[in-house]
Amino acid sequence: MDLNDKQAALCDQNTTDFSDLRAVFFNCTLKHPDQPSHTSLLMGSVAEIMRKSGIAVEDIRMTAHDVAFGVQPDMREEGWERDEWPDLWRKVDAADILVIGTPIWLGEQSSVCRLLIERLYAMSGELNDKGQSVFYGKTGGVVVTGNEDGIKHVAQNVLYSLSHLGFVIPPQADCGWIGEAGPGPSYGDDGAGFDNEFTQRNATIMTWNLMHMSRMLKDAGGIPNHGNDRNAWSAGCRFDYENPEHRS
Repeated sequence: MDLNDKQAALCDQNTTDFSDLRAVFFNCTLKHPDQPSHTSLLMGSVAEIMRKSGIAVEDIRMTAHDVAFGVQPDMREEGWERDEWPDLWRKVDAADILVIGTPIWLGEQSSVCRLLIERLYAMSGELNDKGQSVFYGKTGGVVVTGNEDGIKHVAQNVLYSLSHLGFVIPPQADCGWIGEAGPGPSYGDDGAGFDNEFTQRNATIMTWNLMHMSRMLKDAGGIPNHGNDRNAWSAGCRFDYENPEHRS
């Protein structure tokens, strides 16, 4: 995806090293993997800014994978014959940044997007070496496209879900584009939305905020675990915070 002049200039003027960061993009379009996706076009601008800034980016289209329904880490252990989520999870686990892209249908995120969030939730019992949610130290954002109202509604739903799991949500971590209500051009059709200042501005700000926050978290070694160590709440655990050995 080509960047506009302002976006390209920001990448050229950047002096921060992001080269040790990884990002994974999940496109939750309902379209077949072989069909073009309008959501992927707007996500492409975000991904390209990251790539030009040195971040390793991987794009995943959910409909290209056989992901089972459920809220357990591997649904093959729950009766499903196939489940590619464990392989996709390894990519999320290795990433510092997660960006979810979804179209709007009936005012909500796509069913595929909800499936992704449910499978992320399936990992909520996993902890890092500090006793925190395995999602601590990762940042999350959302890209929304469609032909009906609902960008902010979808964004608040997705971003809340990510925050509840443990992702850090930086300021203005969403962007989107909607065309005229009803049938009509979607993002990218004959260039629709490419010159929309509001959309391109928000996509750019979202991207840099994700990168800056991720850089800060990485440099700080994540989030301090004083007060949020789940192991301190384990059954039968008596945690003495007056003991220096138990202080974070």
